[in-house]
Amino acid sequence: MSKSRLMYLPLGGAGEIGMNCYVYGYGPEDAERLIVVDLGVTFPDMDGTPGVDLILPDVAWLEERRNQIDGIFITHAHEDHVGAVGHLFERLGAPIYARAFTANIARRKMSEHGFSEATVTTVQPWPETVKAGPFTVGFVPISHSIPESSGLVIDSKGGRIVHTGDFKIDTNPGVGEPFDHELWKSLGKDGVKALVCDSTNVFSTAEGRSESTVGPEIEKFLGTAQGMVAATTFASNIARVRTIAQAADRVGRSVCLLGRSMRRMVEAASEVGILDDFPATISPEDVGNIPRENVLLLVTGSQGERRAASAQLANGKYMGITMKEGDTFLFSSKTIPGNERGVIRIMNQLSELGVDVVDDNGGLYHVSGHANRPDLEVMRDLIKPQTLIPMHGEHRHLREHVKIAEGAGVQGVLAVNGMMIDLSGNKPKVAEYIETGRTYLDGTVKVGQFDGVIRDRIRMALNGHVTVTLILDENDEPLGEPWCEVMGLPEVGRNNAPLVDVLEEDLNQFLGRANDKTLTDDDKLEKELRQITRRTTQAEIGKKPEVTVVISRLS
Repeated sequence: MSKSRLMYLPLGGAGEIGMNCYVYGYGPEDAERLIVVDLGVTFPDMDGTPGVDLILPDVAWLEERRNQIDGIFITHAHEDHVGAVGHLFERLGAPIYARAFTANIARRKMSEHGFSEATVTTVQPWPETVKAGPFTVGFVPISHSIPESSGLVIDSKGGRIVHTGDFKIDTNPGVGEPFDHELWKSLGKDGVKALVCDSTNVFSTAEGRSESTVGPEIEKFLGTAQGMVAATTFASNIARVRTIAQAADRVGRSVCLLGRSMRRMVEAASEVGILDDFPATISPEDVGNIPRENVLLLVTGSQGERRAASAQLANGKYMGITMKEGDTFLFSSKTIPGNERGVIRIMNQLSELGVDVVDDNGGLYHVSGHANRPDLEVMRDLIKPQTLIPMHGEHRHLREHVKIAEGAGVQGVLAVNGMMIDLSGNKPKVAEYIETGRTYLDGTVKVGQFDGVIRDRIRMALNGHVTVTLILDENDEPLGEPWCEVMGLPEVGRNNAPLVDVLEEDLNQFLGRANDKTLTDDDKLEKELRQITRRTTQAEIGKKPEVTVVISRLS
C-alpha cells in the first residue's frame, strides 16, 4: 500500500471571495478519506451571468469520491459558506456538522430541499471534537459578523491543520463569543502543520475595530434623524441588527423587520438562545398607525439586490409602507466590490423620493467582520504554523498574504481553486491540478459553467435575435415567402425601411435563385438563410444577430 498523505484542495473561495468549499484528505494517494469544509454560494450579476439565480461550486471531483467523504463541516452561517448545502447534499451524501446557530440555518435549507433535518448534527464548541474517518475535528469559537462562527482544528496522523474560517479579532463583539487570545495560542503549542487563513482584508493596514464602537454612533444618528428611518445591513450580521434595534428602542423608535432573511435570521438566533435581548418588533401593518418619527425599519438589501426590501422601498412601496421626503435611509454596511451599481441605483431612487441617504460615512456606522493585516499577523503569531495557506480572497489577496508570511519567516503556499497541495513532510508541494468550475442554478435547473446556456443568453442579449420561418411544399418549392420575427433589434434600418421587410426581401430573392440541391438539403438551406440574415442585418443596423431558422416541409 502506498504511503499516506495529508492534502488540501480548495474547490471554491481561493482566488475569489464567496462560494467557499475546501477539501482535506488523509490516506493513500487517490484513496484518501475526505472531509469538506463549507459549502457556499456566490451571487450572479447581469453582465456575466444574466438570469442565473445562484452560483454553486463545481463538486464533480467530490461526487466521484462520495464514498470517501466522512463529513461536511460548516464554519458559520453566511451564505457563501452554508448556502449550497441543500443544493449539493444529494450529490455528496455525507453527514453535516455545525454549531447550534449554523445548524439551525442549515436545517432550514435542507428542509426547503426535501431532506431530513436529521442530516445536520449540532456539535459543541472546542474542546469537544467530532471523529470523521482519520480526522478529529473541533469547532473553536472565533469572532466574526455572525453568531457562533468557528475556526476548525483538524487533527490526523499527518499533523494538525488550523482552518480559521472567516474571522476578526474582536474582544467585545456584542453577539457571539469574543476572541480569546489564550485559547487560540494554546492550539499551536504542540505544533501546527498548516494555518489556512482568511485573507479578505489583507490590504487594510489599520487595526480592526470592534463591533461595540458602532452602537453609540448609530444611537446618536437615530436620535437626531427626522421622519421615518430605514436601516439596512447584512441580515446575517446579527450583532449589527441587534445594535441598530437596541439603539432605536433607546431613542423611542419602534422596530419593524422587513425582508424574509431578516426575519429568518432573528428567529434563528432567538431559537438557539443567543438573542434574548432583542427589542419587541411591530408588524408592517402597524407602521401606519405610529408617527413616522417613532419608526425604524430594519430592511434587507444592503448590496442592492433587486428583490430585497431596500429595492422595493426605493421603487415606491413595500408591504404597504412608503418612504417620502423628510425620511432617512441608512446603509450600515460596506458595499462588496461588484455591487456598486445596484447600491447606487437604490440610493438615487430614494433621493428622487426626497429621502436622505446616509452611507458608511468613514466607518462611523459599520465595521468589517474580517481581520485586517495587523490581526492576520496576530493570528499567525499565535498559531506559529509551519506553513501558512491563504484562503477566502481574490488572487491578489492570497499573493499578498503569502508575501507577508514569508517576510515573517513562515513559508507560504499560494493555492487557488483546483490546486491540490500535498502537506506531507516539511515542504508542501502541488500534487495535482483538479478541473474546477461553477454550477449555475438557473431557475430550478443546475447547469454547468461551460454548458453554453449562459453563453447563448449573453450573445442574444448583446446581438439580438431573428427567427426565420420557411415552408416548403411537396415538390420542395417555397410555399409563399419566408417571414422573419426580430427581438432586441431596431425596427428600422439604414435605408429607413422596416428591418423585417428588408430581411424578407433579401431571403426571398435568394430562394428565387436557389437550385434544387440547396432546396432539398435542410442543413445547406438553413446555413444559407442564416448567413443572409446576419449579412443583411449587419448592413442595415451594424449588428450580426443570433438567428434561428425554422424549415417546415409538407409531406
